[in-house]
Amino acid sequence: MSVIDKHELEAYCADVADRARAAAAAMASLRGETKLAWLRRSAARLRQQTETILAANVQDIEAAPEFGLTAAQTDRLRLGDARLEDIAAGLEAVAALPDPIGEVIESTVRPNGLDVQKVRVPLGVVFFIYESRPNVTADAAALCVMSGNAVILRGGKEAAHSSRAIVDVLREVAEEVGLPVDAVQLVATTDRDAVGHFLAMNDRIDLAIPRGGEGLIRRVAAEATMPVMKHFAGNCHVYVDAAADLSMARDIVINSKCQRYGVCNAAESLVVHSLVAAELLPDLGAALAERGVEIRGDARVCDLIPAAVEASDEDFGAEYLGPTISACVVESLDEAIEHINRYSSGHTEAIVTGSLEAAREFTERIDSSAVMVNASTRFNDGGQFGLGAEIGISTDKVHARGPCGLKELTSYKYVVYGAGQLRQ
Repeated sequence: MSVIDKHELEAYCADVADRARAAAAAMASLRGETKLAWLRRSAARLRQQTETILAANVQDIEAAPEFGLTAAQTDRLRLGDARLEDIAAGLEAVAALPDPIGEVIESTVRPNGLDVQKVRVPLGVVFFIYESRPNVTADAAALCVMSGNAVILRGGKEAAHSSRAIVDVLREVAEEVGLPVDAVQLVATTDRDAVGHFLAMNDRIDLAIPRGGEGLIRRVAAEATMPVMKHFAGNCHVYVDAAADLSMARDIVINSKCQRYGVCNAAESLVVHSLVAAELLPDLGAALAERGVEIRGDARVCDLIPAAVEASDEDFGAEYLGPTISACVVESLDEAIEHINRYSSGHTEAIVTGSLEAAREFTERIDSSAVMVNASTRFNDGGQFGLGAEIGISTDKVHARGPCGLKELTSYKYVVYGAGQLRQ
């Protein structure tokens, strides 16, 4: 990304936003066939450009130590043949979904004959700011375009070369198929002041979406003059109930924690009922230790797992994004729910139980965007939920919650058909 003189920065940001606004106006009436052609041809072109994109990614990986990235963060940044294929397949998965724009959500004919329709429409311009995830560049562009929006992408400097290589492909194909090229723009500067300029443009930008560390999200939420869809931290819990199948519980905890550390839906906290703790925890603790996971537990956990270290109150609320997990033992389902609702970030929680009654109570009382019953927390994902991809997992309650796909990037308007009716 280039460095732009501070005197020119505000003008540059305004120009990007103006071009996005013009593109969004054109996108609102764009035929679905054009969007599908863009997605499918972009997927094919990404595969053709594998060597170029991976070479750009190598530049980012080599620069990672300069930015102080952890091993988990570097892993999230790294592309390879398999991950690039996943990116291309993700575009095709979005293309396989129904076009949401123009959908009649509700329709009613009033006693006076008026036909009142609630119709799904694009939001307009989305400002998306994110860190160190080149695959997210393609996912966000695909979802925004398919939902009829223009997107301004402000990726982190850590993935600058990878994101630029991907966006170059997307814009090249857009021009070929007749899609407004400025429907997808990558901000060409890493200057933090640019973010502030964009967040002040509520006359041109309709929604801001920050996806990254808590500091980034809090800054955007504080400075934005337009609505913000927040993707806060993922302190995700697995609760092993007294009625759990302990073999299943062991597998779910290990998958939730260890399948991939540096992701927001990885388990960071373990809660175990006292009736099964003595049987489960020594074996589970050994299995986690074999995988290099440090356990920070309460007194009862430390008694049952000698390698565990004493947890602080901060540990129970932490999102580690690495090989560390907090753990505690509780006396009841009520205590488990109270503990989780106290420390949770509202992202994903799971219960392992053979009791339908316990499962129902847990799902009703846990206040998070997704609640899993006898399944890994890692499934809280747009692709896994059938959304094709996601632009983030919202921990808000309005206007969207959980994995945000096509429909979460739309609004609606009322279209009313009459035959000369006059209000009396």
